[in-house]
Amino acid sequence: MRSIAGFRLVSHDSERLAAFYRAIGFTVGATAPIAADEMALLGLAGAGTRLAMTLGPSVVELDCYGQPGQPYPAGTTGADTVFQHLALVTTDIAAAWARAVAAGATPISRDGPVTLPATSGGVTAVKFRDPEGHPLEFLEFPAGSNADWSGAGILGVDHSAIAVADVARSIAFYTEQGLKLGTRGVNQGPTQVALDGIDDVVVGIVPLVPERTPAHLELLGYHGARKCAPPIPNAIAATRIVWHADRNALLRDPDGHIHALRSIS
Repeated sequence: MRSIAGFRLVSHDSERLAAFYRAIGFTVGATAPIAADEMALLGLAGAGTRLAMTLGPSVVELDCYGQPGQPYPAGTTGADTVFQHLALVTTDIAAAWARAVAAGATPISRDGPVTLPATSGGVTAVKFRDPEGHPLEFLEFPAGSNADWSGAGILGVDHSAIAVADVARSIAFYTEQGLKLGTRGVNQGPTQVALDGIDDVVVGIVPLVPERTPAHLELLGYHGARKCAPPIPNAIAATRIVWHADRNALLRDPDGHIHALRSIS
């Protein structure tokens, strides 16, 4: 896993969902068929389409299948291993949040954007879901604290964070794929409760960094994590990270999160 090429969300109605992403700042491109060999690799019958979107340097694609899968599982939280969010960097979180709410976002956070303590990076953040249930997060870094992002507005996808049941096992899996372990932390307290919408929350944060950034992966090790059955590839919860890699492959991590590897050799 050398670098992140993009992200794929599964949708039941990609044109409708794209309207939400356009409203929060994405550029929406064209729709194309998914190749038959990729459908076979996913283990899916029938046809599918892929709608391309961009946000600054980041690529997010919406996959829609002729045989749709399950909707996003109701009642799940960040502590469930099905959870995977995309963290979007913004320089004005109040404006970004207002646009998302107007476009139909469903809050995860309890009180809108919250500023985490300096020990947790001092970022201002808010978590929410798009109209089909995919979790998202807006992040506003303290001024001058992150050299990876510059400009104004909603800038791009900083990372994708996934909930895991066994942090040590997940670290072993991802470092074997070539990612480097970043500085670990633990988030807890009233601001994290408000951000995650989970009472008494304690969550370990484990950055895993590829050769090229800023986009990277984060593991979320919630105390009391709940193991979920892995979603099948046409389910709404089957979000995928697409990686520049040394081979073509489709991988599942120990908790069932799907990764698409694309050879750059």
